[in-house]
Amino acid sequence: MHSPSPASARALPSLGHDGTDWALRYMPLLTSTVRRHAAALAGKRIAMCLHIEPKTAALVALLTEAGAEVTLTGSPGTTQDDTADALRAAGVTVHGRRRDGLDDHHRNIQRVLACDPHLLLDNGGDLTVAAAATASGGGDGGRGGLPQLIGGTEETTTGGLRIRALGTPPPFPVVVINDSRLKLLVENEYGVGQSIVQGFMNATNLMLPGVRATVVGAGPCGIGVADTLARLGARVGVAEPDPYRALEAVMRGHEVGELAGLLPRTQLLFLATGRPGVIGGQELDALADGAVVAGVGHMPWEIDEEALAARSVAVTRFGSVQDERAVHRLRDGREITVLAGSRMINLTAAKGNPIQAMDLGLTLQARSLAAVATLPLEAGAQPLPAEVDREIASDFLAHLTA
Repeated sequence: MHSPSPASARALPSLGHDGTDWALRYMPLLTSTVRRHAAALAGKRIAMCLHIEPKTAALVALLTEAGAEVTLTGSPGTTQDDTADALRAAGVTVHGRRRDGLDDHHRNIQRVLACDPHLLLDNGGDLTVAAAATASGGGDGGRGGLPQLIGGTEETTTGGLRIRALGTPPPFPVVVINDSRLKLLVENEYGVGQSIVQGFMNATNLMLPGVRATVVGAGPCGIGVADTLARLGARVGVAEPDPYRALEAVMRGHEVGELAGLLPRTQLLFLATGRPGVIGGQELDALADGAVVAGVGHMPWEIDEEALAARSVAVTRFGSVQDERAVHRLRDGREITVLAGSRMINLTAAKGNPIQAMDLGLTLQARSLAAVATLPLEAGAQPLPAEVDREIASDFLAHLTA
């Protein structure tokens, strides 16, 4: 990957935070994009819900340099407190801590919206769903229905599904970043694949060669995880009902089968569907003794927690509250270990997606915010305009091959 020259490094904004300043050195595409579109972002209040870690802080630093006013919160269990503190010290309004639970998170969402934003930058749909309710008159009327709101962006497939499932679509445009072919290829397939496996290895210190791993869901994130596991010597099975995605998994060398047939042989289980309740009572009953479960999708809801609790007679917890390894001893004597409550293991036990992958992903976010601010987009969820996606693909290719 092309790295910036010392001169360009000296020109970067600095939070005086080691992780963020390091990340900025390897995010030339984001830096040039925000600076190129500074006029569209200057003076805008941006409400943000995004994992608070160094790459996010790099984006915030650049948006602030461009003249935007950012108010943000993170997702439950993934906020890096030292990064949040560095942003606060730089004058950015940050709500939330790593220890926050779901109730705290929803309160933080409302605090972020209280800035009366022009633009939203969301990750998982919580901010957009709350803003849509307020803008449609179903929220806190004290904010006047968010009269300044132009539109926003949504990072994830999970969030895009939530927004598209709303009974009444948002009365403002929402660009879904994961609709981008470029994002799916570079960040989701290659970035998530690497970081999820890295997080699993950090959390468990377990060996991968020869292990039987099952990935549930063969979208770009799931196929990236499956490929990375296979390259490290794991024997990988994939459960995927979509015939096109299943065919792709087979042609990449993975075993594809029904979940019921794969689970009894599964030692490591990675959940990458983004949908709730995929692993219910029947699946838990079929899972091999000693299996370790890790979350890939944005929401920790792919395991039916009530079904797991009903089958557990004891839980032994290792590690801290946020990155725990919870060993559930079941009534029939089997044990199942759930990592970090099935939250995204790449953020609970690693540093998130690689910097270069996030350089691209956050560039798509920044460029989409500029598009929302300047283009006459229709209300509702939609992909980034194709010409903008191609523009960024060309820029990214130029950086890779420089």
